[in-house]
Amino acid sequence: MREEPKGAGSREKLLRAARRAVIKVGTSTVTGADGKLCAERVKPIVKSIAELMKSGRQVVLVSSGAVGLGRGWIGLHRSRLSDMVTKQACAAVGQSLLMNAYKAMFAVWGVKIAQVLLTEDDFTNWRRYSNLRQTMEKLLGFGVLPIVNENDTVSTAELESVGTESRSPVFSDNDRLAALVMSGLEADALVLLTDVAGLLRDVSRAAAHESNSNGESDVIAVVEKITPELKSLAAGPSTGGRGGMQTKLDAAEIAMNCGGTAVIANGNDGKTLDRIFAGEKVGTVFLPSQRMKGKRRWIAYAADVRGRVVVDDGAQRAIAHGKASLLSSGIVRVENHFVPMDVVSIVDLGGKEFARGIANCTSEEAEERANSKGEATGKRSGTKSRVVFTRDNIVLFEQS
Repeated sequence: MREEPKGAGSREKLLRAARRAVIKVGTSTVTGADGKLCAERVKPIVKSIAELMKSGRQVVLVSSGAVGLGRGWIGLHRSRLSDMVTKQACAAVGQSLLMNAYKAMFAVWGVKIAQVLLTEDDFTNWRRYSNLRQTMEKLLGFGVLPIVNENDTVSTAELESVGTESRSPVFSDNDRLAALVMSGLEADALVLLTDVAGLLRDVSRAAAHESNSNGESDVIAVVEKITPELKSLAAGPSTGGRGGMQTKLDAAEIAMNCGGTAVIANGNDGKTLDRIFAGEKVGTVFLPSQRMKGKRRWIAYAADVRGRVVVDDGAQRAIAHGKASLLSSGIVRVENHFVPMDVVSIVDLGGKEFARGIANCTSEEAEERANSKGEATGKRSGTKSRVVFTRDNIVLFEQS
């Protein structure tokens, strides 16, 4: 990795020009060791957001901290949050505390806020996803600041440990939630405020959360591409939160692939947001790589993947390099049930996912057509090959 990549000069231009931004603050920034809201850290962030809005920018705030605040208010020790129902009860108590605190702090600067509590279904269902975008657009048009969090009281996707289900959750933390909000709103920038100065070269320092201005020399300033080597630098979950540097890299990658700029920076420094949008060298900046259209972004990142089809080498080449649709004749086998308009994973013979698409038929129909090719040769078969995924509804993933 280079100290200053070729695109480093884009940092100032991109962030100074950003007109719409999603800013995420983590639990370690919002709450203190006593389980109460840390006004010392949050008030400067509130002030910076208010000033960004006064300058004509549109901002969405994604805020963690509800569970931690609820736990502190009820008087529970962290060790007593092992069961799901207790976590949800804490979220129910803490969410109102969080919003009341934000309402009071933003009122000082004349900013009106709106609470937006989301679940996975708000992203995985295309109609709800579209409705969510329209509502958020209306709030931004009114000059209101949407404050977003997962609805932990009724949804368990974020509270559960990642990997406990056969299906991967669309978002298991507020980092990815913020990235999906950024994607849906086609925002220019995603800022992830945490308790470290950015992505650090030294894993031991990242794990120890040695995050102060003196540690900025250890920060990777600009990232043009997220590589396996870069991911190896990520530490585990942060203290008090459910995310960590790995989830922030995942969120940054979504932002980059949606044509946006992402920043990971220290939220404990009251001047961080001001410096970021002034284009100063602070934190780690992830430069945009491409911009997918809205429906394609939804297929790639937000949609609930319902099934899987394994394709032969010829079909893989036709999709990956020939910009072709997927015909049933290229399918080797169908795994798991799906119906028309479901998003389905497309994998090669080795089981590696290289694309996703919206199905035109049911899994039974796709399997029936695929099986018929082995029962009769082309001329003698009365069964025509069917288009299972049209090219316009297929999204390719970059292969590492």
